[in-house]
Formats: sequence, structure tokens, C-alpha cells
Amino acid sequence: MNLLRHLLAHNLIHPPGWLESNVHYLTIMGSMAYGVEDTTATTISDMDLYGFCIPPKEVVFPHLAGEVWGFGKYKEGMPRSHFGQYQEHHIHDVSALGAKGRIYDLTVYSIVKFFQLSMECNPNIIDSLFTPEVCVLHCTSLGHLVRENRKLFLHQGVCDRFKGYAYAQVHKMQSKEPQPGSKRAKLREKHGFDVKFAYHVVRLLGEAEQLLLEGDLDLQRNREMLKSIRRGEWTQEQIFDYFERKRLELETARTKSVLPALPQEAAIRNLLLHCLEMHYGSLQGAVHLPDRAEDLLRRIKDMIENSGI
Repeated sequence: MNLLRHLLAHNLIHPPGWLESNVHYLTIMGSMAYGVEDTTATTISDMDLYGFCIPPKEVVFPHLAGEVWGFGKYKEGMPRSHFGQYQEHHIHDVSALGAKGRIYDLTVYSIVKFFQLSMECNPNIIDSLFTPEVCVLHCTSLGHLVRENRKLFLHQGVCDRFKGYAYAQVHKMQSKEPQPGSKRAKLREKHGFDVKFAYHVVRLLGEAEQLLLEGDLDLQRNREMLKSIRRGEWTQEQIFDYFERKRLELETARTKSVLPALPQEAAIRNLLLHCLEMHYGSLQGAVHLPDRAEDLLRRIKDMIENSGI
């Protein structure tokens, strides 16, 4: 957590006061996690950071603060106690890298939103759970528990979600105009198209295939191919051809997938509640957790009803 403390101490970030001491997981994302960082670059290095925290109990369970879901400020969509994520971009730390400087993009999600996005197979969130160990900057025992159970979030929906994100990158290659003088503008000027968007197209499709067929993810498996794309060794037409071919192959991979067809929502919910209980100490009064006897009776009743007795 030294990085967050450092950024706070230098007044470079401005999160809620409770956030820093309640972060359970923080990892490096982007080119460093994918193994394609340009180590020869002379410009200020960017670093993407993703993680999750557990907000105060009354934020996760607003009824404890006297608020009622669907009433009053909740109708506005952003009630006083609501917290989805803390996000701050272009954090310029001039003291980093021996005073060479570094720019951070930081996103810390509420564990509730993090779990929801993970269950929906959001590519950025899934990737954040599969980063190499060397990229993990901070991880409590609770963070380790989530990371160890990361495969629980996977299902065949990765096919559509990752493919959809890849298509978005293709669309940006074709239509997004970079800001004049920016790094992206220089990439287009040098290669004729934005190779950063291009490598993400190939990366996302490759990750989807890995997940479908293996139920696991190595973010750096195709790093040499991705590096070659970033160097401009692929043409834009090759990227488009790859996208068309691979998106069809993913449909075949889906029929052979080792992943469950649908999210394992009950198991994920149990993991979430267990994490909240680990953090708060008790969920009494916040959520109904059936005791063993009640749970056993419910299961027996379900067995009888399903057996037709």
C-alpha cells in the first residue's frame, strides 16, 4: 500500500478518507501486465492500476444508515452513501522512476461492483484478477481469497463480452481521431493506424479463446505477437482479417468450452458475503444468513419437492 500512501502524502490523489485503509487488492494493469511495455521509450511512462476496497458498512448496506432503496435520494441514482468506484486519471508523480516521472490512472472499485463486473465477465476486471504476481502491488488475506477463487467468475459469457470489447477496439481504429500532438496521434502518423488499438483487438480475442478452452488465463502468453503489432509489423488489413477469422473460431471454441454456460451466481454471492464478513467481523442486522439448521431444513424440503414424494 506504499504507493497509495505516497500519492496521498504528496496530495496527488483525493479519495474518500476511509479508502486507503480499506483497499484489499491493487494490481498493475495495461502494457506491463500484458508484457508489452516499451522499455526503450524516452517519454513519461504510464501505469494503469486496478483494485477493490470494502467501503464502510452503511455504504454497502445503506439501510443501516436509515436510507431506503428506491426512496428519496436513491431515485437520483447517486445517493449520499453510494460508492461504486474511486477513479482518478493522469496522476503525474514527478518523483517516480528517479525523478523521470510517471503518470498513473487509478481505479479502485467497491467489492460489490467488482464482483458484479467480474460475474458479468468484464474483460478489464477479469484481467485484473489474472495479472502476474509481480504486478500485484497490494493484496490482503481477503484479496488473496478472491484471487484464489478467480475462476469462479468465469462462464461462457466471456465469448460475447471479450468479442464485444474487441469489436469496440476495431471501431476505434476506424473512427476515433486522436488529439493532435498526443501519443496516439504520433502512432497513427508513424504506422498509418493506431497500433495500440490493434494489439488490444488481438489480445482480447486470444484471451477469450484461452478462457473458453482452458478455463484459465495467461495474460502474457502472446506477448511476442502483441509486441510485433505494437512495432507496426502487422498491417491494418491483417488486424481486420484476424478479427473476422478469430471471432468465428470463438463460436466453435464456445461449443467445446470447459466453462459453465451461465454465471455461478449463488457461489459468487456466498464468496462476497464471506469477504464482507471477514472485513466487518459480522453481518448481523445487515443481511439474512440462515443458520445451519434452517439451511438443512430448506435443503430437505427442496429434495422432497423435487423427488415428487
